[in-house]
Amino acid sequence: MNPVRLALVPGEPAGVGPELCVRLAQRPRDYSLTAFADARSLHAAAAALGLPLQLRPPGQPALEPGELALVDLPNAVVPAFGHPDPRNAQAVITALLQAAEGCLEGHFDGMVTGPVHKAVINEGGIAYSGTTELLARQAGREVVMMLANDIVRVALVTTHLPLRAVADAITAPALTDVLLTTHAALRDDFGIIEPVIAVLGLNPHAGEAGHLGREELDIIEPAMAALRAQGLQLVGPLPADTAFLPAKLRGFDAVVAMYHDQGLPVLKYSGFEHAVNLTLGLPYPRVAVDHGTALELAGQGVADPSSLFAAADTCARIARVRRSAPVMGTTSKSTPA
Repeated sequence: MNPVRLALVPGEPAGVGPELCVRLAQRPRDYSLTAFADARSLHAAAAALGLPLQLRPPGQPALEPGELALVDLPNAVVPAFGHPDPRNAQAVITALLQAAEGCLEGHFDGMVTGPVHKAVINEGGIAYSGTTELLARQAGREVVMMLANDIVRVALVTTHLPLRAVADAITAPALTDVLLTTHAALRDDFGIIEPVIAVLGLNPHAGEAGHLGREELDIIEPAMAALRAQGLQLVGPLPADTAFLPAKLRGFDAVVAMYHDQGLPVLKYSGFEHAVNLTLGLPYPRVAVDHGTALELAGQGVADPSSLFAAADTCARIARVRRSAPVMGTTSKSTPA
C-alpha cells in the first residue's frame, strides 16, 4: 500500500508554526508531507533551529528525515519572528483552502494544520472565525469540533459562543447532529465498532431533576432516547463535575460537552502538550494543534512540537483507518487521539 499523503499548513508565518513543521520534518515517518507555505518562512525557521531542510517539488515523495514537499505560496511580506503582518492574511487563508482542496480532489489523504492568528487575519480584511468553520463552508458539510489527547476525547455541541447564548443553541436537532457525527467518527475514523459516548448535562448536577434547569428533561434526554432507539450507546446526561473522573472515563470512548469551557479545560489540564483538534464530518481527516501561535517563542527554538507531532500521527492513523474500510476495529475502548 502506498504511504499516506498528508497536506501540512504551518499557519501564521510569524509564529511557531513554521519551526514546528521543520521539527516534524526531522522525524522518521511512514507518511509523506507536503507543506503549503512560503519557502522563505520554512528556510528561516530551519536556519533559526540549526536543522537541515530539503524542500522538494510537490508530487515527489517526502518520507526521509529533513524532507518536505512544498507548494510554494509566497507571503506578501517577509515577517520577523513574533511580529505578524496583516498583509499576509490572504496567504494564510490561501494555504488552508488549497491544502483542503487537494484533499477534496483526492491528492492527499488528510490535512494537518498549525496555529493561525484569528485577529491578524481579520485585521487583514478577511472575515474569519476559525479554520473549522472555513473548511466546513468549503466542503459544504456540517462539522463537529473534537479535542483529544491520550486521556480523553471531547466533542462540542457549541463552540465559540458567548456563554449567554449557549442555552438557546442547545436544541434537539443540534445535539442529534453532534452525537451522530461523533458516533460515525469514532466508528469510521478510530475503528471503534460500538462506541460508548458520555453526554454532559448543560446545568449544574445535570439539572437536578429540573430544579436547576429543564434543558436536560426537555431537550437532552429526549434526543438521547431517540438515538438510543437507533442503536447508539449513550450515557447521561451526566453532571460535568464528576463525568471526567478517571474511573468513569475508562468506560467512555468520547465525551460530548454542551459548550467550550465545560469540557476543554479538563482535557487541556489532563494533557495539553499532546492534545489535538479534530474536525469531524469533513470528507477527509483534518487534525490541528491545540495551541496558539506563541509569538513570544517564535524563532527561539524552544517551542514544544508535541502537539504537531500528535496531530500528524493522528491524521495519518485516521487516514489509514479510512483506507481500510470496512472498519476492523476494537469494540471499545481505543486509545484516545
